[in-house]
Amino acid sequence: MHSPERGGDRRTLIADSAIGLVAAAGLRGLTHRAVDGAAGLPAGSTSYYFRTRTALIGACYARLAELDLGDFDGGAAPSDSPPPPASSSAPASPADRDVVAAALAALLYRWLTSGRSRQLARFELSLEAARNPELATELHRAGSGSRDRAAVILAALGAARPAESAELLVAWADGLLYDRLAGALARTRPAPQLAELTSVARKMIDAALA
Repeated sequence: MHSPERGGDRRTLIADSAIGLVAAAGLRGLTHRAVDGAAGLPAGSTSYYFRTRTALIGACYARLAELDLGDFDGGAAPSDSPPPPASSSAPASPADRDVVAAALAALLYRWLTSGRSRQLARFELSLEAARNPELATELHRAGSGSRDRAAVILAALGAARPAESAELLVAWADGLLYDRLAGALARTRPAPQLAELTSVARKMIDAALA
């Protein structure tokens, strides 16, 4: 029998192993048997917890969102959001925007360096939802957390429509990550620099608030 605690641990291990396989070999490398091997689990373990490939990919979405939000909440984002303006017409100070830009740049830098493989897997897995309608809901659920957090921060900076601004900001950040990790010039670009990313992040925040 599988206890709930052990089952929870194994589900996480399986999802992490599946993400690693996708990062290394793409979706063609994602099989139940391959995940068993990568996780060091007995044959059949992955199919016990995730009966179908769709269920396994859905677990990857949830785990990727959990890890990315952990990065966001664990230090790459500012520990305290800037205070809301005194009135909706009062703009946020440049200092407030600088704090948020520095935090966003730190997050992007992490995902372009130590978190590179995870982001590559995220892009690869996200494309599967465009081909499999069963996964669309899972992908939407997984992606809502980052947008919700961005909306809270942008509202504190004075965004008139924070949800819309957050969607733009997340889309721009995703575009930057994709361009640097998998775009046509990804292999020839120099290593990311935090100062450059901070400047870019500030421009994105300014544009989202405009």
